[in-house]
Amino acid sequence: MAKKEKKVTNKENSSKDNKNKKSFFKGLKAELKKVIWPTPKQLINNTVAVITIVLITAIIVFILDLAFESLNKYGVDKIKSSIQTMQATDSEDSSNTTENTDTENNTNTTESTDTENQSTTEETTDTNTVDESQATTENSVE
Repeated sequence: MAKKEKKVTNKENSSKDNKNKKSFFKGLKAELKKVIWPTPKQLINNTVAVITIVLITAIIVFILDLAFESLNKYGVDKIKSSIQTMQATDSEDSSNTTENTDTENNTNTTESTDTENQSTTEETTDTNTVDESQATTENSVE
């Protein structure tokens, strides 16, 4: 008995599927009849309008691309020339700075050597003074 019930259930499901498919296609056909289809003349007019708008937009984009490219090229060339000018100026300044630095280093070396000599002399004098005071103290103690 269970087998008969399964067969009946399968038949019912398949018939429901067929009804659903048939009703779907009937509904689709009914909706397509409601659509207002354009006449061939309207179709041509609309197609020409779309193609014209696309071409006009393409021409505008092309012109803008050329304009921005030429502006960018001019701007890049101007920036390159200004950078080259700055580099040339910097190289001249750095060579002058190197010469000045060499001269200043020689002067600073001489000055620092003189300062070191003076410091050494002062330290020696201070040491001699301390030694003399110690000697005087030792003599007075004896």
